[in-house]
Amino acid sequence: MNSTPSSFADLGLSPELLAALSDLGYETPSPIQSACIPNLLAGCDLLGMAQTGTGKTAAFALPILQRIDIKKRLPQALILAPTRELAIQVAEACQSYARHLPGFHVAPIYGGQNMGLQLKQLGRGVHVVIGTPGRVMDHIERKSLDLSHLTTLVLDEADEMLRMGFIDDVEWILQHVPTTRQTALFSATMPDPIRRVAQRYLRDPQEVKIKSTTATVTAIRQRYWQVSGLHKLDALTRILEVEDDLDAAIIFVRTKTATVELAEKLEARGYGAAALNGDMNQVLRERTIDQLKNGAIDIVVATDVAARGIDVPRISHVINYDIPNDTEAYVHRIGRTGRAGRQGSAILFVAPREIRSLRAIERAIRQPIEPLVLPSKQAVADRRVAQFKEQIIQVIEGEDLDFFMEVVDELAEEAADETDVREIAAALAFLVQQERPLRADGLSDALPRDMDASRADAPRSRDRGDRGDRGDRGDRGDRGDRGDRGDRGDRGDRGDRNDMRDPRGPSQAYRIDVGRVHGVTPGDIVGALANEAGLSNRAIGRITLFDDHSIVELPGDLSKETLNALSFLRVRQRPLKLTPITGRARQGKSEAAVTKKSSGRKKAER
Repeated sequence: MNSTPSSFADLGLSPELLAALSDLGYETPSPIQSACIPNLLAGCDLLGMAQTGTGKTAAFALPILQRIDIKKRLPQALILAPTRELAIQVAEACQSYARHLPGFHVAPIYGGQNMGLQLKQLGRGVHVVIGTPGRVMDHIERKSLDLSHLTTLVLDEADEMLRMGFIDDVEWILQHVPTTRQTALFSATMPDPIRRVAQRYLRDPQEVKIKSTTATVTAIRQRYWQVSGLHKLDALTRILEVEDDLDAAIIFVRTKTATVELAEKLEARGYGAAALNGDMNQVLRERTIDQLKNGAIDIVVATDVAARGIDVPRISHVINYDIPNDTEAYVHRIGRTGRAGRQGSAILFVAPREIRSLRAIERAIRQPIEPLVLPSKQAVADRRVAQFKEQIIQVIEGEDLDFFMEVVDELAEEAADETDVREIAAALAFLVQQERPLRADGLSDALPRDMDASRADAPRSRDRGDRGDRGDRGDRGDRGDRGDRGDRGDRGDRGDRNDMRDPRGPSQAYRIDVGRVHGVTPGDIVGALANEAGLSNRAIGRITLFDDHSIVELPGDLSKETLNALSFLRVRQRPLKLTPITGRARQGKSEAAVTKKSSGRKKAER
């Protein structure tokens, strides 16, 4: 293409996909999206060299979705991924992009997941399949995956599949799909074996090579905090309260709606904050930036496009409240601070499922991002007291207090004999600090488990978990009975067999509104509670699956705030809606109870 598209509409995408992208806050295509989408929409084979984090998932998923025939409930696209984590991530992205395509179905299939569940999903009919090579082979051989109508095949992170020893499996799959398919191969590097696969199976491919910008300002201190969705706002306000040298900040979110919502929440907590998004006219945008420059506000909550070109010297912090869609956007975001030799600070909030994106950013900038230890309640209180004392000293040194001293003297004379000036000063301090208590009473006494300083670097210890998908090859040992090993449930669901209960106190049973008919597994429930809610695996007890709901045992001392937030967690696109159960009465037809604690019982999903 002769010119770089300035919007997704320029790429020829359908109104349904454009609406989904707008909902998600995608405003302009990344370089790889601009290069790949037109070629894939035209039906060309494609060979793409791009790092993780450049936005390539949307680059191949959007053309696939545009060309899908929704009326045909048959697999029309197959995406091969090296790990179960990536397969799930791509499946979730496809589901998000297809939010305005009624009737669309996608199925992630990978080793370690219940085979029966996968057979049900495929049997109901799906349009797109995302899978790891070994498990895709299993389904092809079982004839449970019909690829006779396949129109598109994508090999994502081909060099990683080579490194993990899957390249023979990939070639086997390529030999068992229609030769008329469109093929796209993406790889960060192009070793000889990958080049040979491309030459053998791609037809006159268009080649796209994206160079990632890697330069970041050395004056910027970069940190990340692994977040649970329940505690982001609380974590943000703690950080804003105790950060050294914080003058002004830009907080980046993904969507226009989120800019307004977060700015309003910060204002309600006493911060001078304003939204900045693409729906604002130029006059209002310039007024907001001027307010940030002159100190009328201290925080701007912005989307990527709305913040372009901002150069405000007092911006000391950039906070990525939502992780950016690609590494280029991260570099551009943090470039709003640390300019002209000034020091700056960049903080990145990373959900557990976004650890891959964090690693991609680190590779792109060629440096590690240090973990951030979230401030404790005591640290927040200490900072508030210090600021309060400083304000009082400034008033004593800079204001004429004669009139007010007379008022205090009169009050001391009128009060009871035992009332002294210290008590009067304490009462005045109490009145002044009511809207922002010095003791930080609005914060919980203890940090949520995912905020614990001892776990600040936990994501790094889990980074090699991607290699766990080697089990995908392991269950191929007996070709006649592949996948049975994988049917034992997610491995994370099986740790600490001897004591999965939280030793700190009694448990409480809750009803949740997801069950077998929704395709839920115990691993899904454990993953949502552990990854998104910040609960440790040890805190999650017995899980029992029913047709339209499930029962889960959780610590009995969870706060109302945590329980309310847990109710809005989603599993299989359904909110959990926790309801406490009194007694042990349980309604509905049940399979065998799923008990993580007992290794002797069969799990319901086996």
